[in-house]
Formats: sequence, C-alpha cells, structure tokens
Amino acid sequence: MNWQAKLITHRGDARIAIYFKPTPERITRIKQLEGIRWSASKGFWHLPDTAAYRERFKLPPKIVLHEAHAANIGEFRQWLTSRRYSENTVKTYTEALRAFLLFYNNKQVADISDRDIIIFNNDVIIKNNFSSSYQNQIVNAVKLFFRTIDNKKLDPEIIHRPKREKVLPNVLSKEEVKQILEAHRNIKHRAMLSLIYSCGLRCGELLALKPEHIDSKRGIVLIKQGKGKKDRIAPLSVKIIEILRNYYTLYKPKIYLFEGQEIGKPYDNRTLQQVLKQALVKAKISKPVTLHWLRHSYATHLLENGTDLRYIQEILGHKSSKTTEIYTHVSTKSIQKIISPFDSL
Repeated sequence: MNWQAKLITHRGDARIAIYFKPTPERITRIKQLEGIRWSASKGFWHLPDTAAYRERFKLPPKIVLHEAHAANIGEFRQWLTSRRYSENTVKTYTEALRAFLLFYNNKQVADISDRDIIIFNNDVIIKNNFSSSYQNQIVNAVKLFFRTIDNKKLDPEIIHRPKREKVLPNVLSKEEVKQILEAHRNIKHRAMLSLIYSCGLRCGELLALKPEHIDSKRGIVLIKQGKGKKDRIAPLSVKIIEILRNYYTLYKPKIYLFEGQEIGKPYDNRTLQQVLKQALVKAKISKPVTLHWLRHSYATHLLENGTDLRYIQEILGHKSSKTTEIYTHVSTKSIQKIISPFDSL
C-alpha cells in the first residue's frame, strides 16, 4: 500500500495520521490495525502514537520524556485534580504540557522563558499547521503550570495568542433532525439521540444522566455538574417522556440512564458516535454531522420558535450570553424574509 504518515495531535492525544488513495481492499486492510480510527471531520485514518507504528510507517523514533519533566507533569496533574478540574481539562492540559516539555527535553524547567514559548509556537504549532485552539491550550497549560508549580509568572504581553476564530455552529434543518432521530428502530439508540436534541445536551451530560435525574411530573431533566461544574435544568418534551418510558420499561437500567453491555457502567462515548453515524447512513445524509450538531440545532430551532435568548442561555448552560448570541447568526427565520434584488431583475 502506498501511504503517507504524519504525527498529529487529535483531541489532545498523540496520534499518527495515515493518508492513502482509498480502495475497498486498502480500507479493509487498514481497519485490521489495532487502535485505528476514522476522523470524518479531518478525512483521514489515525492510529495510536506507538514505537511499533512509528517503525512500521518509517517515522522518527519516539523521544522518551526526561524524568524531571515527567515528575513535573505528575505534580501538575495532582494539582489540577485536587482543584477538581474536570477529567477532560486535566487530560488536555497535561498532554499540552507534555508536548511542550518534550520539545525542551534537554532543558531544565527553571531555564525556560517566555521566549521559549514563542519558539515552540513558531517551530511546532505554526509549522505543523496545528489549530488555534491547540495553540491556546498550550499557552493556558504552560502559564498555569509555571504559576502554580514553578512559581514563575510569564509575561502575557510577550506570549503570542492566536486571534479567536469566528466559526458559526453547524445547524441541521428540522427535517434532517427528524430523519436522523427516526432512522433507528432500536429504541435505546433513538432515545439517546432524541434526548440530546430535545434538551440540547452535550454528549458527556447525556451519558452521566441517571434515572432519578428525569422528573416527568415537573417535565424537566436535571443535568448534574455539567461544563463548568454547574447544575442546571432543561425542559422535557411530552414526546421524549413517552420515548423514555418505553425505553426504561424495556431496558430497566440500574445506575445510569443509558448503560453499555456492562451493567452499572455508562454507555461508551465512541459507541454513541457510531450510533449517530449509522443513523446518518440510514437517513442518507452525507454531511459530517457530530453529536454536538444536534445541540446546536436545538438552540437554533428554539430561537427560530421565538424563545428568548436568556432562556436558551440557561438551558444550554452557557456562562456568557455572548456564547448564546452566536445562534442569531445561523437562524434563518429573519434572513428568509429578505427579498433578493436579483428576484426583481
């Protein structure tokens, strides 16, 4: 097989991206590799960054992190955990710090300066065309590490931060949402996707739900410790309550509302993503839809139905109203009333 391999960071993890001209035979072969995954948004297959795969794909050998740096990362992880940072934040920050310290593997932490962050930014992030969000993660992690562990304050005026990208959320039409939610006959799969859309939930919030969080008498769902460690409530539609009752009668979950094959354990995040992909295939929708698109679509459809932005902000759990206001830019209700001058030519 003729391929190209490249070291990447994908969702905070060190991975190896594989590029090749796809054929049914080649896809079948690459699917047999352990740990292989497909990124629909990026359009490539990727593997764990291991010594064996580096050798197989003729990539430079993996550098072993210096013991002192490894100890610093361990101390930083403990500090983040003791301050009750979320598991995702702990992972993101420690992996970002690891990438930075690996670049300065032969340099003592005490000797690292503001200038070194700028060099890392230019020689690693910019050169490899990494995203601006990844650049911000590196800066945030390194600044927090030096302030808390090394007791050194870096100069924010010297450190280069990227301009914030103005990216509009991806939104589906109501017809497309209906096709996706009705694609599965399996009531469990349908209930999970429907609850994400009908309450504007994040994937992690859905999987953390327990049966007692559903209050059908009051018509609300309680989202415990969502993003930012905040509790909030969201309204439940009459239709979703009926779907959940049918699901609960059939599956009788023990601890979590949606459990995997192992009783008492929450449903797997990646498996849920596969459930969505299968629904897209059945609905014949070719857009690279993610679970978060359902949340974006819910917020936009609420806005188009005339719901006040303040209520949408509370339901979604946004800290700032500016985050919620972005949905005004993708709502088509007002735009569709505009008559193009082209029509009068």
